[in-house]
Amino acid sequence: MRLLHTMLRVGDLQRSIDFYTRILGMKVLRQSENPEYKYTLAFVGYGDESENSVLELTYNWGVEKYEMGTAYGHIALEVDNAAEACDRIREAGGKVTREAGPVKGGKTVIAFVEDPDGYKVELIEKHS
Repeated sequence: MRLLHTMLRVGDLQRSIDFYTRILGMKVLRQSENPEYKYTLAFVGYGDESENSVLELTYNWGVEKYEMGTAYGHIALEVDNAAEACDRIREAGGKVTREAGPVKGGKTVIAFVEDPDGYKVELIEKHS
């Protein structure tokens, strides 16, 4: 078995594609529309789906906002330097919600940013 993708419902597909590609550096891997059922899918990630897990951004036509609920946590990305990643994300227009620093009770350096729909993305600094 292999983890294929995580699906996120988004309120503005182009805004979300911009965040995940321009700000977080992913690529659009494929996109499709289903006019009969009124939705559009965009798959984004850092590498080909045959070898990497990706995000499926689902836009249900006419739905601009979703309730987060209490079960969802976050997506985690490995970065070389969390503080520098926060600076780049902020400079590109992204929202940093927790500055880089050690996780409570540990040494791993993390930070959090938020996508345009309010989904949290954890940045975990690579161990040297």
